[in-house]
Amino acid sequence: MRADILTRARDLGVMIATAESCTAGMVAAALTDLPGSSAAFDRGFVTYTNAAKEQMLGVESATLEAVGAVSPEVAAEMAQGALERSNAQLAVSLTGIAGPGGSEHKPEGRVCFGVATGSGTATTTVDFGALGRAEVRAAARDHALRLLYDALHEMPEN
Repeated sequence: MRADILTRARDLGVMIATAESCTAGMVAAALTDLPGSSAAFDRGFVTYTNAAKEQMLGVESATLEAVGAVSPEVAAEMAQGALERSNAQLAVSLTGIAGPGGSEHKPEGRVCFGVATGSGTATTTVDFGALGRAEVRAAARDHALRLLYDALHEMPEN
């Protein structure tokens, strides 16, 4: 799927950016592991702390205070910020609780995703469950790649 993402993006003339918290660059690494990825991948932002989300992506401190970092609202602001602060036309974001830990309202394994394009931003939340830190992060990476794949296949050909 990674090669398909890069090929489709290149064919459409679309550059991709990532904004990652709980995966700390795993989506960017998955894409850039492939040769020729620079034709479709612009940059990745690893914003593990709230301060990094604010400074690098422009996430509003009021949003973080109101709903917390693991929320669809923050995922949306992260994706929008990545799009605005890059040369990309498509951005994906992830923010979640890989574990161990969590709470009743934000359980371990919950990850919020954002996808931003010039025509808007969409969010989804997935509860992967308490699979363990490595497994949640891998599942989140794979889901983000699927979101990129789907977004690129919804874009019209030039």
